[in-house]
Amino acid sequence: MFGDIPFIAAGILIVIGIVTIVTRHNLIKMVMGLAVVEAGVNLMLVATGYRDGGVAPIFTNAPSTDMVLPTVQAMTLTNIVIGIATTALLLSFVMIIYRKYGSADVRDMRRLKG
Repeated sequence: MFGDIPFIAAGILIVIGIVTIVTRHNLIKMVMGLAVVEAGVNLMLVATGYRDGGVAPIFTNAPSTDMVLPTVQAMTLTNIVIGIATTALLLSFVMIIYRKYGSADVRDMRRLKG
């Protein structure tokens, strides 16, 4: 019954992030929406690798029970690092755009273009 809650929460986070990216005109809010999508993807990855009653895969003399999948945990950690780097790069782009146009609103940049 409660096994699907992490997947539902991940889906809700992804939808909220995508709606934020599509509907907002402020570049910082768009970057925040992308961060919410990344959090939803990370939650989905962790929920995928979870096993009920599983132990951590770091024990050398582990009992003969199921273990949580370490590959998914490694992918999630890699995704977190890439997400931080992507967010930092996008925020630096937003700072450069703000210095050039004096606004972080996409509509103002379209008006100044032509």
